[in-house]
Order: sequence, then structure tokens, then C-alpha cells
Amino acid sequence: MTATKQSKIIYWIATIWLALGMLSTGIVQLIKMEEEVASMNSLGYPAYLLYILGVWKILGTIVILIPKAPLIKEWAYAGFFFVMTGAAISHLMVGDEIITFFGPILLLVLTIISWYFRPLGRKLIQQ
Repeated sequence: MTATKQSKIIYWIATIWLALGMLSTGIVQLIKMEEEVASMNSLGYPAYLLYILGVWKILGTIVILIPKAPLIKEWAYAGFFFVMTGAAISHLMVGDEIITFFGPILLLVLTIISWYFRPLGRKLIQQ
């Protein structure tokens, strides 16, 4: 197997799992499930932030899956990175249990892998 083919496989596996994770959590945030509202309250954030996060996660998922649009993809990856690091740090700051870090850290790792292994047509190339 060539390195390019291997990179594409890694990219698509990470990207599909990332998309599923961001889409599912975005939907959960948009419908304001009780557990999500309780989690936001325990972190000290207002419940309306769930709508903002949910909409941006769903839009970011669409962007990373569509072909081309490399500049917008960079923004989506950056947004995912900031949201997941923010979530992990928020859980750390309030002293949550270790298990609460699993979701944000997993999505953060998938974001980094997907971004790193994305094919040339999905990269923002500086001339």
C-alpha cells in the first residue's frame, strides 16, 4: 500500500468518526437534552450557549465533508480545536471526573488527525 493511499484511509476514518461525533453532539446541544443543560450549568455556562455550539458543530461538520473550500475547512478545524480544548479545560477547571475528558479529548485527537492527513485538494496551499 502506498503512503498516499494509507494517508487517505487514515484521513477518512478519522474524518468520518469526527463528523459523527460533532454531528451527534451538535444535535444533542440543539435539542437541549437535560444532561447537556445540566453539564453546561455545572461548568458555569448559560444554556443558550448550547444553540451556538450546536449550530457551529453541524455547520463545521458539513464543511469538513464537502470537497474543496480549503479556507473554510481551516476555519472549521480551528473551531473544532478551540471548542474541544475549551471543553476539556472547562471540565478540568471545575474538577470534573476523568471520564468527562474522554469525549472532548477523543474529538480533539480526531480533529488533529483529520486535519493532518487531509488530501492536497482539501488543504489551504500558500503560494
